[in-house]
Amino acid sequence: MSILEQMTERARKNPQRIVLPEGDEPRTLEAANILLRDQLAQLILIGSPEKINQMARDNGYEYIKNATIFDPQTDPKMKEYANLLFELRKAKGMTEEEAAKKAQDPLYLGCLMIKNGDADGELAGARGTTADTIRPAFQILKTKPGVKIVSGAFLMFTPAKHLGEEGFLVFADCAVNPCPTAEELAQIAVSTAETARTIAGIEPRVAMLSFSTKGSAKHELIDKVTEATRIAKELAPDLMLDGELQADAALIEAVGAKKAPGSPVAGKANVLVFPDLQAGNIGYKLVERFSGADAVGPILQGIAAPVNDLSRGCKVQDIVQMVIITANQAMK
Repeated sequence: MSILEQMTERARKNPQRIVLPEGDEPRTLEAANILLRDQLAQLILIGSPEKINQMARDNGYEYIKNATIFDPQTDPKMKEYANLLFELRKAKGMTEEEAAKKAQDPLYLGCLMIKNGDADGELAGARGTTADTIRPAFQILKTKPGVKIVSGAFLMFTPAKHLGEEGFLVFADCAVNPCPTAEELAQIAVSTAETARTIAGIEPRVAMLSFSTKGSAKHELIDKVTEATRIAKELAPDLMLDGELQADAALIEAVGAKKAPGSPVAGKANVLVFPDLQAGNIGYKLVERFSGADAVGPILQGIAAPVNDLSRGCKVQDIVQMVIITANQAMK
């Protein structure tokens, strides 16, 4: 059974309450019908029941009847959510009137549902930007204890079975932080290892990537990765993590043995932590396009509860997969 199949089976056996703020977005609604048909989640769709139900009838989405449709314009629970937002943000100067208005925003509302215990996770972004999705999560859910940074990981299902975990690897940060500090890079590494372990069910072997392996070059950019490696080992001393490593030293056993002999990670890494967003974003897209890999994500890491982002160019199957992943995150 593949890693994705394992995640799907876990979602089916442990259905989580996932809120979809873009309830009347066409791809989202089609994905919701598939998820409900296959009993992979309990879905909360935010939007007008009349519009959503009409779209479902027009397209033959018979399983939408099993979703909970929440209308922020009419539902009496909105007062409770507005009060919750006011209490959370009044110290920042938010008034009750502003909270009532902001709670109408589906992206804020989805996070308020999670905070209130009415949902387990959220997936959005088919219409908006990553910043639109992350901002309410920061303000309402905040980050996990001890974590100061949110990052984005991709699950990479590649045809190169000799690499990673039979072709499966986790890449980060490919979505959020343009130029992380050494401390932030260390936290990204630890968060990505947790993603690999809890979602994919693999024991992470984390490579901190650079253009140098174990001092083969000298530069301040390398120094940052070396320092991040040191901090990450302090944060998670039992984690198999090493750096700085070039990509070939991290992935290819013969190269790793030559360039970093004795490393617990070199030549067998299944988690790649890139030094900055440019490298991470370019890297995952090159692997995806050149090898025909399936890149699933970004999975947002470090938030106190599962909130995930979609590309505005996402396909229906992308949404289905990301709901499954969000459900797996919620189980942990």
